[in-house]
Amino acid sequence: MGFDSPGGPDVFRAEELPVPTPGEGEVLIRVAYAGVNRPDVIQRMGHYPPPPGASPIPGLEIAGEVVAQGTSVTPDAIGQNVCALVTGGGYAEYCIAKFSHCLPVPANVSLAEAAALPETLFTVWHNVFQRGWACDGETLLVHGGTSGIGTMAIKLAKLFELTVIVTCGSDEKCAAAVKIGADHAVNYRNTDFVEEVKRITGGKGVQLVLDMVSGDYVPRNLACLAEDGRHVTIAVLGGMTAELNMAQIMVRRLTLTGSTLRARPDAFKDLLCDEIFRTVWPSVEDGTLRPEMDRSFPLAEVGAAHTRMEAGDHIGKIVLKVGG
Repeated sequence: MGFDSPGGPDVFRAEELPVPTPGEGEVLIRVAYAGVNRPDVIQRMGHYPPPPGASPIPGLEIAGEVVAQGTSVTPDAIGQNVCALVTGGGYAEYCIAKFSHCLPVPANVSLAEAAALPETLFTVWHNVFQRGWACDGETLLVHGGTSGIGTMAIKLAKLFELTVIVTCGSDEKCAAAVKIGADHAVNYRNTDFVEEVKRITGGKGVQLVLDMVSGDYVPRNLACLAEDGRHVTIAVLGGMTAELNMAQIMVRRLTLTGSTLRARPDAFKDLLCDEIFRTVWPSVEDGTLRPEMDRSFPLAEVGAAHTRMEAGDHIGKIVLKVGG
């Protein structure tokens, strides 16, 4: 499913293309499910073009069976069920992936769940733990607590004994976030989250903020941080600029950072995938870590899936059922 010109969810249309051929270090995956992510929506709107060399077809994470392989891939790859982080092409029956960006799907994990893991897991692990230096016993503030990223941040943080505060847009979503594992959930529509964070932490603030809003949220986020706190931006849904008091950043020794994932070099993703496999994947294998699943849509109804994501009604991950 692709589109000719940017626009609303109704621009998607089916197209038949040749099955791609895997190159060196690549595998061809018969896609069973594909994850739906906010970057897909932004790409469809025309604001997030794929990086050079990437497929123009949306879709950044998939799960399915390896059916062909290129050179320099382990001989037993064909027939494996894997999930993979890809730079595009997921909204299709077949998709190319770097084998070094694939993770084996355990027998007790459905392919729908597997497809919901790579994008959020890679993003949260890199930004909260690698860039944000999260440590046991610290407190993390996450905006959008019931989004795909938010729900994964809650679950991953709790695995490593962090206290988690999230913000949500309704009391119902706050209740859902707490059920998922958040220690505290703040309805930002009727409560000042800065004051609530101060109350919850006894005035100390949080050690880390995972920010998907940016814009005028940034100075408010910094007000939530403890001394030596870290602020990590992964999206700019609220605007690309912010006015900051640099003297306060100096005096309180705050760190501001952020990242994007899609255009990063393959070598970086190789290392990230390997670390996740060694550090986090055992929790997937033993059932401790599962993605929070919202709804599954047939591939042909991708427009409806995007409509649900844009409405903000989802709790957890939306996936597309592509194959059997």
